[in-house]
Amino acid sequence: MPYWTNLDLPQSVKAHLPDHAQDIYREVFNQAYAVHADEARQQERAHRIAWAAVKRTYQKVGSTWVQRAARA
Repeated sequence: MPYWTNLDLPQSVKAHLPDHAQDIYREVFNQAYAVHADEARQQERAHRIAWAAVKRTYQKVGSTWVQRAARA
């Protein structure tokens, strides 16, 4: 099931990620969900891909997710 807004995201995502990271998660999840439509584990795969996308831009420092420094 695609997520139409950040309010629709799982509580584990909403409670821990900043707004921009939630945007990334939602957009990537929705794309991956559509791409893997014919697979039995579609939703699980989409969640894994979305988390990977967030981790490319954000990192967890202590218990807080912060944006990674820009690479030169």
